[in-house]
Amino acid sequence: MSSPDSEILRGVLDRWRSAVDAHEPDRVASCFTDDAIFQGLRPYSVGPETVAAYYDSQPIGLTAAYEIRETRRLADDVVLGYLAVEFAFTDRPALNVHLGVVVRRTGDRWLISHYQVSQL
Repeated sequence: MSSPDSEILRGVLDRWRSAVDAHEPDRVASCFTDDAIFQGLRPYSVGPETVAAYYDSQPIGLTAAYEIRETRRLADDVVLGYLAVEFAFTDRPALNVHLGVVVRRTGDRWLISHYQVSQL
């Protein structure tokens, strides 16, 4: 059974995944706040422009599948999520990672304000 918090995360992450799968870096970046801290598998960056650059450098055919493992409501407008993510490639084995995200309501939209990947 899903909770309201997991539905909030699913809404944001489905938009993110759809854009990743379509290799549309600017659309991926639109899922992030203007001050988002982004930690992929390279040194961290801040802001949607750096998110777009990161995903623009990813190979065509990259897809993401995720499973929400835990959620916590930190405040009325803030939800923490912990996920398992599989990034699949066309030319090499899939990469399985753990992802911590913080999503924040900005106006009438929920956006990612913190994104941190771990291979542990």
